[in-house]
Amino acid sequence: MSEEFQHIVCPHCAAVNRVPKSRSAKDAKCGNCHRALFEGKPVAVSAQTFATHIERNDIPVVVDFWAPWCGPCRAMAPAYERAAAKLEPMVRFLKVNTEEEPALAAQFQIRSIPTVMLFKRGRVAAQTVGAMNGPSLEAWILHHTV
Repeated sequence: MSEEFQHIVCPHCAAVNRVPKSRSAKDAKCGNCHRALFEGKPVAVSAQTFATHIERNDIPVVVDFWAPWCGPCRAMAPAYERAAAKLEPMVRFLKVNTEEEPALAAQFQIRSIPTVMLFKRGRVAAQTVGAMNGPSLEAWILHHTV
């Protein structure tokens, strides 16, 4: 009988790690860079690392498309960070700065920010536009991941 694994992308080096489903991923370390796979905070990503996270993670991935000049984005940031601290390792949290990654914003037709998207198995499973408070954000994520 073989053990089941889930693939988790390292937030530091983007290596894909096989983590046994029978063990908590919360304390898992990357086999490549030996750093923690989860630190309870969102990960800023480039277009290249974004693709790896979306395509290779077996867990749902929540992405906040934002910009530094956006007031609602800045207002939602603490709630997004608290959600990451609470819901990891069940979900991976990413942040995409649309000013630094305009191609990603165009690819996903981001017209208003903040836009939060939830990906499962490389595909968009849910999307919402506008700032949310902590409880609303967590409820939205849980509703679409369960």
